[in-house]
Amino acid sequence: MSAINLAVDDLTLAANTIRGLSMDGVQKAKSGHPGMPMGMADVAATLWLRHLNHNPANPAWPDRDRFVLSGGHGSMLIYSLLHLSGYNLPMEQLQQFRQWNSQTPGHPEYGHTPGVETTTGPLGQGIANAVGMALAERMLAARFNRPPYTIVNHYTYVFCGDGDLMEGISHEALALGGHLKLNKLILFYDDNQITIEGSTNLAYSDDAARRFQSYHWNVLTVDAHDFQQLERAIRRAQRSVEKPTAILCRSVIGKGSPGKQGTAHCHGEPLGEDEVKASKRNLGLPENETFHVPPAVRDLFAARAAALKRRERAWLRLFATYAAQHPDLAEQWKQFQEDRLPENLESLMPAFDPAKPIATRVASGKVIQALAKAIPQFCGGSADLAPSTKTLIEGGGDILAGAYGNRNFHFGVREHGMCSILNGLYLHGGLRAFGATFFVFADYCRPSLRLAAIMKLPVIYVFTHDSFYVGEDGPTHEPVEHAASLRCMPGMTVIRPADATETAAAWIAALRRRSAPSAILLTRHDLPVIDRSAFPPASNVANGAYTLWQSKPGAPELLLIASGSEVTVALAAARELAAEVTVRVVSMPSWELFEEQTPAYREDVLPSACRARVAVEAGASMGWDRYVGATGRVVGLNRYGASAPYKTLAEQFGFTPAAVAAVARATLKNAHG
Repeated sequence: MSAINLAVDDLTLAANTIRGLSMDGVQKAKSGHPGMPMGMADVAATLWLRHLNHNPANPAWPDRDRFVLSGGHGSMLIYSLLHLSGYNLPMEQLQQFRQWNSQTPGHPEYGHTPGVETTTGPLGQGIANAVGMALAERMLAARFNRPPYTIVNHYTYVFCGDGDLMEGISHEALALGGHLKLNKLILFYDDNQITIEGSTNLAYSDDAARRFQSYHWNVLTVDAHDFQQLERAIRRAQRSVEKPTAILCRSVIGKGSPGKQGTAHCHGEPLGEDEVKASKRNLGLPENETFHVPPAVRDLFAARAAALKRRERAWLRLFATYAAQHPDLAEQWKQFQEDRLPENLESLMPAFDPAKPIATRVASGKVIQALAKAIPQFCGGSADLAPSTKTLIEGGGDILAGAYGNRNFHFGVREHGMCSILNGLYLHGGLRAFGATFFVFADYCRPSLRLAAIMKLPVIYVFTHDSFYVGEDGPTHEPVEHAASLRCMPGMTVIRPADATETAAAWIAALRRRSAPSAILLTRHDLPVIDRSAFPPASNVANGAYTLWQSKPGAPELLLIASGSEVTVALAAARELAAEVTVRVVSMPSWELFEEQTPAYREDVLPSACRARVAVEAGASMGWDRYVGATGRVVGLNRYGASAPYKTLAEQFGFTPAAVAAVARATLKNAHG
């Protein structure tokens, strides 16, 4: 038997083993998606046994190839591959697919299962994450590779399907990936022409090849079940020097199932015990044995694992020589990989003059310049709004095709893609990135923000134009419910600073958070700069809320709690009330940070004995009841905004010191009535 025939026989056996494990996992769980794993098993076996460079003994090897299963519903595919490859995912975990406390949840989860690079499930997200990973590889290669030492040199592979391509986020990400010429990004499109409802002809007739070509991708078309075609296509894709590559894999969903292959019946439901047995007979697997792995397949993956260990050891030797020749770069490499931050960040922040009001978005821009000088791995960009969000790193250069060593992303008008790409950048490792847009467009970003929260990624999202004070642009551009919307997202840290000094502290707090994303909400209009020689330091932002001012010593009789631009409104109202009552002003930039403080601290800031409480925020009042209680009031905006100069809107909507003072008086009367 020739070498190529032997290889085909080996790959066929490996692929059929993957099919068997996938069928059994779904059948035992009585739920799941066997069709995609069975249809893409030949592609997966070829990639993992012959091309994917990784080390199951060290899933964190920096120069490993990244593999993303964008169609996360087909998770038994990746679980089978991880188990066979030698990751710490024993057979017992495959047998507990979709069960409580297992390492094999219904969709792959980053940080939960060894070897899973990102959490996928919402379709299209994995594609955008992969673009971020491939971009990170190019950026780090530009920063650190020095001939003849190529210490960053790996591919990002992604499997996707029809559903991924139908979702709009795929357009945003694929277009940018092609524009940036991410040549080490290779996508396999599972073109099985089946969705949950039936044939894709019901709703989908895109010409995928032309679509990818219009994005400036290489396009290759293969039979997904022909190992020789797959091998040639992968090698050709790896040789690309200017474009990412899409390999369109014409596949049969549920391949091997004699009664259900090629139909929607094997997409999202178990095959059934009789069909599983028939499929195993068809594939040459023992029909009465579940989760069967032939010894020959064990040997194939063990040999591959041994070779991959040697590959990482060779990389470590290369890096040691590189470090000896370029010690400064090697040290910076460690800083990037560990995401080290200077301990003295506070001392590096710009000073703000209390005599000169400044919008917090403008103050943030000044903070970004200081951070960029102090943190070399810090980078960021905007969805075509950098002049307005003030997020351009001065002297950082534009990240373009062939200019990957720069620091300013230009995502175009692609808010959703931007946020998912940022997630991929962080998941890759080695960079600390932020992205910016107007706060009202957080609606476009929400699925990506939610996944960052699920994965506990410390990505920073800068949202400017944070309230109705956008003014003349009107309700379409004036966020009202958005702060409440983000606060109800578990794991998201929302920070709405009151002035320039709190803005600097907000950035520091966000950077120091290692297991949660942060959204920093910033104003378009100028705000007074609080004189920190007369008021408590802005570093209190790290506590989420703090006492900014109190009219006289003793227990407060009235609490005015505010965030962002309304803090100075509350402060002015408090001064108006000072002769009538002992009033305390609390700046509360972040509910999430405040809730992390000790009960004693929270009680000290918001004493429970004080029942007269007013919260002031230019947005929906939802949620503030937790801080004002049954006897308190909220000065909020529970309607959409309007088009007018912002000072007029403040008057009309009741966000003036006099209006807040009037609400406070009524609250006092109610609380003590």
